[in-house]
Amino acid sequence: MGYTVSEKILARASGKEEARAGEIVKASVDVAMMPDLTTILAVNAMKAMGVEKIWDTDKVVIILDHVAPASTLLAAEIHRDIRKFAKEQELKHLYDVNSGVCHQVLPEKGHVKPGRLVIGADSHTCTHGAFGAFATGVGSTDMGAILATGKTWLRVPETIKVKVDGRLPDWVAPKDVILHTAGQIGADGATYDALEFAGETIKDMSVSGRMTLCNMAIEMGGKAGIVEPDDKTFDFLNERTDGVYDPVHADDNAVYKSTLNVDAESLEPQIACPHKVDNVKPISEVAGLKINQAFVGSCTNGRLEDLEVAASILQGRSVHEDVRLLVVPASAEVYLQALDSGVIQDLVEAGAMFSNPSCGACFGGHIGLLAPGEVGLTSSNRNFRGRQGSPEAWVYLASPAVTAASAVAGEITHPRDL
Repeated sequence: MGYTVSEKILARASGKEEARAGEIVKASVDVAMMPDLTTILAVNAMKAMGVEKIWDTDKVVIILDHVAPASTLLAAEIHRDIRKFAKEQELKHLYDVNSGVCHQVLPEKGHVKPGRLVIGADSHTCTHGAFGAFATGVGSTDMGAILATGKTWLRVPETIKVKVDGRLPDWVAPKDVILHTAGQIGADGATYDALEFAGETIKDMSVSGRMTLCNMAIEMGGKAGIVEPDDKTFDFLNERTDGVYDPVHADDNAVYKSTLNVDAESLEPQIACPHKVDNVKPISEVAGLKINQAFVGSCTNGRLEDLEVAASILQGRSVHEDVRLLVVPASAEVYLQALDSGVIQDLVEAGAMFSNPSCGACFGGHIGLLAPGEVGLTSSNRNFRGRQGSPEAWVYLASPAVTAASAVAGEITHPRDL
């Protein structure tokens, strides 16, 4: 009886020869990441345990991204205190407000490798499973214990295999695959399970697309989302790391909780309707709904290929007069790439507004809030009440292509219909 990727990584991290789903392990953490919203809470938890010094200054990464730059006095004070803490601790990896979204910056800066255990004080840490790591989010108290000891307790999760085969039709993206998956599994159908993405469609998918899939594992209750590493993984990481990897692959006879088979060729663009991520419908059932705001960005869909597809649709067109289109690159690196390629010029000339890389527009922080009664279409990951502004607003989730096309049409629109 073989082992899944999660079982193998957690066995290694806990110094055991094997670990089976359901076992509790005490695992050594390879990377501990904290964004601005949770850092001080975690630091206070560490100090409440009587510990003043973090266990390893090279393994802790802090990224100021959620309210970046500070838009309130409280946020400014938090940023000030984090910078002070980083200096006192002589931390090697503090990325300030000009860096970008934590889940994009972490792999860009070479902190993620296949086979590693990555823990973040943010729920979308599961994004890093796209690089063959076991990556998951924890609360601030748990992160405080990690800062103090470098270890954490985990239950080894059962694994659901999501096998995707076939060629994606025109204008159907990885975001549509994961929205369809969420609709099939449900918002709590994978609670504390790992989602292991496999199949020919996944092999053909870019690293960016795989990050989109893994990013939304948490939206089904998942503990982690994982794609086995391959040459695309290594090509991305080779320029960012020392190039030394210890990849992990599932055994052919690994035991899975269940398998979901997805026929990529049968998919059309998917829309997650309010107010749950699993309230998913094909675009043919939602097309024509008027929108007030569109947003392309976030740790789900703020990478260069996402901005490029939006620009390809908007080039030579204009954003509808009744729509605000907000575009937020996921990192400074993505921003510079988009500047160099002309993507930003195409988007701005079409009427899009640009913001510096941050999480603000995604979680309803300090950018682009929706008023009561307004409808937002977003390429981000959550659509519950109040996520992007008023609890009386309505948020729909879609791919960057659908979001851009809808911004032009003024209503939810299939890109092919422009």
